[in-house]
Amino acid sequence: MACQSVAAVMDEQALLGLNPNADAPYRQRAMAYFEQLKESPDAWEVCAKALSQGLYSDDHVKFFCFQVLEHQIKFRHAVLNAAQQQLVRETLMKWLQCQQLMNAQPEKAFIRNKAAQVFALTFVCEYLTLWPKFFFDILSMVGLNPNGVDVYLRTLMAIDAEVVDRDILHSAEDTRRNTLIKDTMREQCIPSLVESWFQILQTYQRSHPELTCQCLEVVGAYVSWIDLNLIANDRFVNLLLAQMSMEELREEACDCLFEIVNKGMDPVDKTKLVESLCQALHAAGFFSVEREEDVDFLAKFSRLVNGMGQSLVLSWTKLVKAGSAKEAGATLQALETKVPLLLQLLVHEDDDISANIVGFCYDYLHVLKQLPQLTETQKTSIEAIMLAVIKKLTYDDEYNFENEGEDEAMFVEYRKQLKMLLDRLAQVSPELLLEAVLRVFSNTMQNWQTASFMEVEVAIRLLFMLGEALPASHGAHFSGDTMKTSTLQEMMRTLVSCGVSSYQHSSVSLEFFETVVRYDKFFMVEPQHIPGVLMAFLDHRGLRNNSPKVRSRVAYLFSRFIKTLHKHMNSFVEDILTRIQDLLALAPLENGFAPLLTSDDQLFMFEAAGVLIVNGESPVERKQALMRSLLTPLMDAFQLLLAKLLQETEEERQAALADALSHAVGFASRTSKAFSNKQTVKQCGCTEVYRDCLHCFLPALSCPVQRGALRSSVRSFLHRMIICLEEEVLPFVPAASEHMLKDCEAKDLQEFIPLISQITAKFKRQVAPFLQQIFMPLVLAIFEVMARPAEDNDQTAALERQMLRRSYFSFIQTMTGSGMNEVMANQGAENIERILFTIIQGAVDLPDPVAQKTCFIILSKLVELWGGKDGLPGFSDFTYKHIVPACFLAPLKPTFDLSDAQTCLTLSECALTLKTIYLKQGAEFLQFLQTEYLPSLQVTPQIAQELCQVLQQPDLKVLKNYIKAFFQRARL
Repeated sequence: MACQSVAAVMDEQALLGLNPNADAPYRQRAMAYFEQLKESPDAWEVCAKALSQGLYSDDHVKFFCFQVLEHQIKFRHAVLNAAQQQLVRETLMKWLQCQQLMNAQPEKAFIRNKAAQVFALTFVCEYLTLWPKFFFDILSMVGLNPNGVDVYLRTLMAIDAEVVDRDILHSAEDTRRNTLIKDTMREQCIPSLVESWFQILQTYQRSHPELTCQCLEVVGAYVSWIDLNLIANDRFVNLLLAQMSMEELREEACDCLFEIVNKGMDPVDKTKLVESLCQALHAAGFFSVEREEDVDFLAKFSRLVNGMGQSLVLSWTKLVKAGSAKEAGATLQALETKVPLLLQLLVHEDDDISANIVGFCYDYLHVLKQLPQLTETQKTSIEAIMLAVIKKLTYDDEYNFENEGEDEAMFVEYRKQLKMLLDRLAQVSPELLLEAVLRVFSNTMQNWQTASFMEVEVAIRLLFMLGEALPASHGAHFSGDTMKTSTLQEMMRTLVSCGVSSYQHSSVSLEFFETVVRYDKFFMVEPQHIPGVLMAFLDHRGLRNNSPKVRSRVAYLFSRFIKTLHKHMNSFVEDILTRIQDLLALAPLENGFAPLLTSDDQLFMFEAAGVLIVNGESPVERKQALMRSLLTPLMDAFQLLLAKLLQETEEERQAALADALSHAVGFASRTSKAFSNKQTVKQCGCTEVYRDCLHCFLPALSCPVQRGALRSSVRSFLHRMIICLEEEVLPFVPAASEHMLKDCEAKDLQEFIPLISQITAKFKRQVAPFLQQIFMPLVLAIFEVMARPAEDNDQTAALERQMLRRSYFSFIQTMTGSGMNEVMANQGAENIERILFTIIQGAVDLPDPVAQKTCFIILSKLVELWGGKDGLPGFSDFTYKHIVPACFLAPLKPTFDLSDAQTCLTLSECALTLKTIYLKQGAEFLQFLQTEYLPSLQVTPQIAQELCQVLQQPDLKVLKNYIKAFFQRARL
């Protein structure tokens, strides 16, 4: 067993680098040594010797030795000779023996875990062949020695991770091997292992609780695939129940019972198992939840009860499906007896305990939903669950609304679970739910002045939740089912008239406005309540609330409220606009006072103002005047700020000014969202004011500083104006485009192209002269940016180029698809050729299926427009020389992945291009393929003829399928 390649002693200098505090050169040397030991066929044996003889006391060296051994077993076991494999087994057993010496200090946990991993890997490789007595050897060596038992249990958990754990993905071969290992273990050693577990649990439950807990974890892990009768028997279960009363063991014992209950089995047997376990737990006093003070244990117990309950539900479902009425009835009865315990846990003041039982509760309600009729007991259970959910939905007084942390986030998640229960309750018995909510809501609203914020908030919250729990088409909660409608209407009437909107707590304020907007259609039925609610929105209760969080949310909700009810707002339009005037002002840069609303909130306010003006019943002149009074302050502020920006030298101040300018443009843009096909800018007499905005904003495009932010906002405004102003916007486009093409970066161009594409698609021939003028400057700017050198590893630059390239091809596609091919045709032969070659390059050479697909769409369209006898001079020649080869060369590229969905779409467009060429060139094209092009690719005459026949068929689907098969065959 001598080591030929390195000395039989370890490199002590290299080992110094294993210390976490070692200098870099030592650490590098240690890494190099590790690689050397890993790769050498026998150098690792020195590590085996160090472990078996206990040569090193340094923990890092021991861990290192196990790592080297792990590598050999994991990656080189098959090439080890018999003597080396024997050395591995001997090393592990000698190391284990050393752990059991009377005075031996147990190794650090990280070393024991690594050792367990190496034991497990060796087991997986050798159990079925070389080491069938693996467990007997270990058990006979460790006996009941605590240090040995510890390694044995850790090894069992490591084997579970390697062989059983379903969260780890295994190859088909590994899965077959693991199944064989489990089958062999069941036959040969599982009863002995179970007996060892029982002895460990019994022996160490008082002296070594940590070992007992480890053993309970092992039992829980293995019970899913071994014979349950070995564990689910009086001897074992009584031991587990006894340990549930021992403080240090009870939580793990609970988890172990949960795994036993969770095991898949016959539904009748599962019911019997759960019932016998419940009887034992009940007899032992565990069902008296109110007496238990240990909340951590109760959380585990709640999870166990949840598992038992869900197991019974699953058994009932299987039995009903199988038509076993008698057994299903018995299982349902067993379920019903668990409901009192479920309720105790659901309503427990600790949310973790309550959350752990929600799954059972949800499934139980699903069972009730399927029953033809509910008994009085079941109705009582439903009401009790409702009351529990209502109670648990309530905030506690420690909840921090202004600075929400982890605890608050957990409560929000828990509330979502309770909402699921409420939704399920609504499906089981909507009438009972409505009654319960009405009762709680009415009682609270009568006394809201003296009630705590938690009670008031949850009462309004319940009304809000009914909106989703009791579904209605398009929010029409106030038509149809009269009982539901009248109850909801009664509660909404109470909500808006009882004065609760004045309650001084942010959670109540938010819930009030959320509910008002959820049920905004109520105000169509009872519009007399609109003025009161509007005032709540506009005063200290809403938009001027002390809480920034409330103000921000209310700005959004106000916008939604106005949009839904604008037809009922005519008599309030000017009053509202006056009251919100100060909220529409641009935030001053230097007065130090934070504005009431953020700029994002103000967007909603401007949109609401626009909706009020546009949809009001005022005459056109009045609408025009109101819109001008809304937009003029923005234009005035914009001009002042732009002048300041041009003089400002400090970069931070420049950025702040550019930000304010962008907001001004954004606000003006947002007002235009109010217009529609029924209410256009022209019909409302607002064309002139938006043209004034364009005159005001466009000079910012030539600002030499903060170009990115300013161009982006003005470009967005232009997009909106193309939609709203129609052809009135066209005079502004040439100058704007000229500015935006100066000193461009890839991102600028990529964002500018959609603007030109939008203009092209919308106005078509109207903008032909403009496109004629801008086409080549735009294309040349793109080419110039694409040609700039970039670093190989600059991911951002590479992505920006890819997006620009896609935008360029998309622009050409828009040109050809909008009948603007004449613009391209008039650019001169040299320019046309250059553009065409970029499209061919995009189709063939770029490994980007999105861009390739667009390129083939362009080529197909150009063949359709310019191909044939009467087409563009020289284009037929270009088709044969370049487009036809592109259709074959692109799919033959190694980067063209025929299993990728996006690439398959590209291939379909490629097939359509060939079809279009055939439709334009006819028999001449088929002859070219058969006699010239396909023979140059070594395609046989038979396959060439086959392809030409398919091209002549009218069914495109046949062609697409054939082309895919053609290239799959060609690449074999």
